[in-house]
Amino acid sequence: MKRFSTPIALLFSMLILSGGSHSQDAASIPDGPYLGQEPPGLTPKPFAPGIVSTKGWEVGGTFTPDMKEFYFIRNNEEAKKQEFVVFQYKNNQWFESIISPRVGQPVIAPDGKTMHLGKRYKERMDTGWSEIKSLGASFEDIRIMRLTASSAGTYVFDEAGTDGDGVLRYSRLIDGKREEPKPLSKEINTGTWNAHPFIAPDESYIIWDGRRDSGFGHADIYISFRQDNGSWGNAINMGDKVNTEAWEAGASVTPDGKYLFFNRNVGSDKYENVDIYWVDAQIIEDLRPKE
Repeated sequence: MKRFSTPIALLFSMLILSGGSHSQDAASIPDGPYLGQEPPGLTPKPFAPGIVSTKGWEVGGTFTPDMKEFYFIRNNEEAKKQEFVVFQYKNNQWFESIISPRVGQPVIAPDGKTMHLGKRYKERMDTGWSEIKSLGASFEDIRIMRLTASSAGTYVFDEAGTDGDGVLRYSRLIDGKREEPKPLSKEINTGTWNAHPFIAPDESYIIWDGRRDSGFGHADIYISFRQDNGSWGNAINMGDKVNTEAWEAGASVTPDGKYLFFNRNVGSDKYENVDIYWVDAQIIEDLRPKE
């Protein structure tokens, strides 16, 4: 696997033009929700060991709202390329497919109609997903690694900056028109390497990762809750169950609101083994400020 000389946050901005594939025998995947996996408690654990999380590099796990499709990115060691993978639930079985070489980090909009891929996207059609489209001129010059959307259509996204100076931004839909992107407040844009945000469907919180002097080591995952006056509250480190001395990043909440998914480096500083973890989303409520 390629040795990464730049900070790991920049991995999510890479575009791979070709790749190989391997497939999982459907009979070896347990039946049931979440690829048949036993749900975690308040201690994170790897998601679908041996199926999704392996001794290789996997990031960016996301479900569709009906919970019948699971998308993620992995490194194909044999082909030395990154590939875009989906598990689909059909006829009471999970089936794996290689969609393409990596084309960005997938995030599904709350209504299931759009797959965001940074500053590009696909639309859900009757026959599947459309060809890749551009978000437009306002986003074209921003090196977006990850973009998420709320139910109201608000975008929250990052920027692959230089030496950790990337800014997290938002863009709302106002009277059906998309506003120009604006930086989020200092409560979020403080520290370095702020990246990979997730906005709750109801816009009640934003989760992202970054480095701060008070963190546990490498990049940590943080959360900010919307205040009564509409502003964002102080960043809250998500604690030592989620964050370690290693790199944790790319968090999101499943469409059913039950679980927090995120990425953790469990290998060396070469990042040859990055897994997708999941934990009960109660961890978010436990951090929510009490009135």
